[in-house]
Amino acid sequence: MTVLPNTLARARRIVSAPMRVLGNLSRFWALLLAVLALVAPARADDVGATARGVVRVVTIAMVDGEVVGFGHGSGFAITPNRIVTNAHVVELAKRYPDNVVVGVVPSEGSKSYEGKVIALDATRDLAIIDVAGARLPPVTVYSGPIDEGSAVTALGYPGNVDLATAQSATDYIHPLTPIRTGGVFSGRRIMTGVQVLLHTAGIARGNSGGPLLDPCGRVLGVNSAITHSEEGDTSFGFAIADSELTAFLAAAKQPYSAVGLPCTSLADTLKRDSDADAQASAQADAAKRDAAVKAAAAHEAALAKARADVENNREDVMALAAVLLVLGALAIGGAGLLEVRNQRRWAIGVGAGGLLLMVAAAIVFFNRPTGDPVLPPETVATATPAPLAADAATGKLVCSVVPERSRIVSSSTDDVHLDWGKDGCVNGRTQYAEDGTRWDRFLVPNEEQTASLLQFDPATKTYTALRYFLGADQMDALRKIRSQIPLKACSADPAARAALATQQGAIRAALPAYPNEKIVYRCTADTTP
Repeated sequence: MTVLPNTLARARRIVSAPMRVLGNLSRFWALLLAVLALVAPARADDVGATARGVVRVVTIAMVDGEVVGFGHGSGFAITPNRIVTNAHVVELAKRYPDNVVVGVVPSEGSKSYEGKVIALDATRDLAIIDVAGARLPPVTVYSGPIDEGSAVTALGYPGNVDLATAQSATDYIHPLTPIRTGGVFSGRRIMTGVQVLLHTAGIARGNSGGPLLDPCGRVLGVNSAITHSEEGDTSFGFAIADSELTAFLAAAKQPYSAVGLPCTSLADTLKRDSDADAQASAQADAAKRDAAVKAAAAHEAALAKARADVENNREDVMALAAVLLVLGALAIGGAGLLEVRNQRRWAIGVGAGGLLLMVAAAIVFFNRPTGDPVLPPETVATATPAPLAADAATGKLVCSVVPERSRIVSSSTDDVHLDWGKDGCVNGRTQYAEDGTRWDRFLVPNEEQTASLLQFDPATKTYTALRYFLGADQMDALRKIRSQIPLKACSADPAARAALATQQGAIRAALPAYPNEKIVYRCTADTTP
């Protein structure tokens, strides 16, 4: 077995002659800043996304202002300004801080950094480098179980590749995408009292401190050693296990991101979610139809009752008219008898009353209820189903992750709280744009290399976050598009929201075809005070 060293003796054989030309540390860093150039962003895949957080770690030994040794290894960002690497990569810098300088060269961009070793565990062979002013995309640690035979990928800067391709010392400090090699996980072992992961991914001197990843780009361990490969023997790699890494980070009080969910295929996730989304839409449509049927039935029942009431009322009115008519006829008949008896005065009074009764009967009869009844407004409102359209105001919601519909690589699985208002106004400050029956909003932050498409479907109460892990150049291009979107706060103006949708379409067109993550949430009413 051979430990992947960062020895000054080997460094002298690699770059001793070119480094002497640099003369002193200040001249070295001036040259370093001068030669950095933009590199093409890594591919928009999970391992490629993690590669943007992998760095080359260089050490420069100085004696009396002269460079006397140079070494390099690999590392990865555990936070935007903290790097994890092997202890043996930087142990001389920790031991001789006044004579050994640590440099960190990101895999992309145009800037490198000077680092400081702030934690070192020689037993576990792990160290943390603080890099002031850096904003590197941090990686995520996988905290779940690993099955033997699972695919793994090593990322780093193997020295044999550098020996074959380097033309000068500056090639060691030029931003380059780390080399990726694939293999399988072959089990856990104990080496010098430390748990390690045995694997077949190809690594070499210079891979020290680089990550060993699962297919979703999560860190399983830290590459640190290889076996001897003599007389045709197969070479195996050893990585400091995830359990040792997390214990080291906890002892150093270093926060980090961890996910324990298994790595799932994006294609499978999209298929499952598409089926679930279709089922949810079908259920929402069925609920809408049921509500419409129930509303129609209630309306017909109310209309039938109103018709019966009208008919009863009509019969009552006609009966009253008949009674008035009969009374009027009797009164006129009585007036005739009084006239025969020479009681003219009474005859006139009774006859006039009879005529009035008959006129009243005619009026009552001709004003009897006719035609279809008109339902009162409160009855119509009760019989009408609640709207399920995209502009329905839904109030305060708590949205929980649906794991079987999601592919989560590095994001938190905490609940999301929304206050969904009218016209796509969220939490009283963020405007979403209409997209059919759904609402969309793209987020392109300044400090992260992740763009997000947030979607909400009021009919199914489904909230979805599509996350794209992108390179620096891609993010810069998206930020330029975002800067041309004037609508920031909420707006009730449909024209302004339509313009927002059009402008967001430019962001959609600039994104990769598929996201790295799709997180689906199911939302319910938030009853917390």
